[in-house]
Amino acid sequence: MLSLLRRNRDIRLLFFAQVVSYLGDWFTFVALAGLVEDLTGSSFLVSLVLVAFSLPSFLMSPVAGPVADRFDRRRIVVVVSIGQAAGAMGLLLVGEGTVWLAFVFQSIITALASFVGPATGAAVPNLVDNDEDLRRANSLFGSTWGVMLAVGAGLGGVFSAAFGRDAAFIADAVSFVAAAALIAGIRRPMQEQRAATATRRVRPIADMAEAARLARSNRVIMALMASKATFAVGAGIVSQLAVLASSAFDAGDAGRGALLGARGVGSGLGPIIAARLVGRDMPKLLRVCGLAGLGFSVAYLLAGLSPALWVACICVAFAHLGGGAQWTLSTMGLQMESPDELRGRIIAGDFALVTLMLGVTSALAGAVSEAIGVRPTVVVFSVMAATASCTYLAATSHLRRRLRTEQLLR
Repeated sequence: MLSLLRRNRDIRLLFFAQVVSYLGDWFTFVALAGLVEDLTGSSFLVSLVLVAFSLPSFLMSPVAGPVADRFDRRRIVVVVSIGQAAGAMGLLLVGEGTVWLAFVFQSIITALASFVGPATGAAVPNLVDNDEDLRRANSLFGSTWGVMLAVGAGLGGVFSAAFGRDAAFIADAVSFVAAAALIAGIRRPMQEQRAATATRRVRPIADMAEAARLARSNRVIMALMASKATFAVGAGIVSQLAVLASSAFDAGDAGRGALLGARGVGSGLGPIIAARLVGRDMPKLLRVCGLAGLGFSVAYLLAGLSPALWVACICVAFAHLGGGAQWTLSTMGLQMESPDELRGRIIAGDFALVTLMLGVTSALAGAVSEAIGVRPTVVVFSVMAATASCTYLAATSHLRRRLRTEQLLR
């Protein structure tokens, strides 16, 4: 991965743009979750912070996917990053009587982010020279998310405690501006040349229907998209990490940052390990996606039963070894299987599906936590996650056998 960064200037710029943007995101999440909990004392409203970080992407994906396929992907990312910076500054208005603004401005930031994911994800195959570099790039970007979660959440808790939550929101705004400047420097085209007759008119329903037809006709794409969706069945439990730190272990922003940082450590290592194990072996990739989700559920079950914060941190880190592996492998599989002219929409549809599931399960986890407490909630959602992963493994077993047979006959 280091050799890829040295050799490929455009991947290097995209990498550093993601680094600074993720750092600002996690500064904001720690500060915003703590602010909402301090102002309201509600576990449910804290869970809605994670919903605000995810659900708006689902609502905007039918537009974001076609835009990523029809317009200049570099320009898209630059423009929406500036808009996100303005949204981050709006978080400075959140206070005792204006808690609702936290959800409004964070939803705006997340809605704009829905354009970034498809644009950059669809662009990666066009910025690398070969399939091996594509594997390295996906490992790099997948681990970057996790590493910056670890660094950003850990530093975010300390930064928020030391300088105040408003400073964390300002730092997030600055990170978006820096990311826009880096993306603007990318030289290679971020999409293939389209025919002069290709329309630029965005038709959200018709455009996404075209991607849906491809997914229905390609069982591998369908299985890859189902992988994230089944993983998200229990992943709403992540919304309760901030509550687990304060309610179960009596820790403040520093404790929240520690648990989120542990999540990042796992998410950072998982993609690197998984990509090395799987390579371009699609049957193995599908199987590892299911097993990774199962590992996620078992580790979170242990986290819910942990007697101390440091034990919970270790369990959460192991859980997200699986979570990071699953997310990165399924995305890489979609990049391999999808043609460039539809890749933005496929990735947007995949992201829409998983964010919808995450939003629903996060809100549900918050409601359950209000009713029975955070520890029992972690246990309940861990069982749900395990059930979903076992179902996925069983449902894809025939497809994996068929793909393996086709490989042996080549």
